[in-house]
Amino acid sequence: MTETTGPEQRLTQNPHALRETREKNLEVAIGRQVRELRKRQRMTGSDLAAAAGVSVGMLSKIENGVISPSLATLQTLAHALRVPLVQLFSGFDEVRGAMHVKAGEGVEIERAGTRAGHQYHLLGHIGSNNSGVVVEPYLIVLSTQSDRFPTFQHEGIEMLYMLKGVVDYRHGDQIYRLEPGDSLLFDSDAPHGPEELVELPAHYLSIITYPQSK
Repeated sequence: MTETTGPEQRLTQNPHALRETREKNLEVAIGRQVRELRKRQRMTGSDLAAAAGVSVGMLSKIENGVISPSLATLQTLAHALRVPLVQLFSGFDEVRGAMHVKAGEGVEIERAGTRAGHQYHLLGHIGSNNSGVVVEPYLIVLSTQSDRFPTFQHEGIEMLYMLKGVVDYRHGDQIYRLEPGDSLLFDSDAPHGPEELVELPAHYLSIITYPQSK
C-alpha cells in the first residue's frame, strides 16, 4: 500500500470541531456527569445511592450541583458507576492559558551564543498545562556578521519561518537556504544553527516545542 504524501493527503484532526460545552461551576459539572453516567447505565437514583452508600436525598443534591461532595463520596460514586474518579470532573471547564504580546514587546533574552547583533525575542510562554507540551516562540533578529555561529542542540521539534533576509541554516549535515516565506521543520536534537548570513538584516520566527517536565 502506497502512503499518500502530497497536498491531497487529509489531516485526521479537524481544527474547526468544537468539543461539548463545558460547565464553569465545578459542583454543577460533577452533578451533571454523575447523572449522565447513572442514566447511561440505566440506574435509578435509588440504585446508585444504595451502591454508593449515600442517601437518595444526598445523591439528588450532588446531581443538582447544590452541594460540594467530599473526595471520599466522589470515590464511592465513581466506584459504584465503574468509572475512574477523574471522569467525574470531565465536564468542568478549566482555565486555559493565553498570552498576547503586542508588536515590539517580546521579551529579549540571552541564549547560548547570543552576541552583539543577535537578538532573541521571546513572544510568549505558557507554563504548566494539560497538553503535556511546552511551546516557545521566538523572533530572531540577526543584524551583523559574526566570526562563528553557535550550534544549538536540545530536545523537541523546531520550526523556522523566514521573514526577511537570507540565511544558510545547518541541520545535522545538511545546509538549507532560507529566504522570505521559506520554512524549515526539524528534530532539534540534531546540531543546528545559522551557517552563513547571506543577506542582512535577517528576521525569522523560531517555534520550539518539547515535552513538559513531569
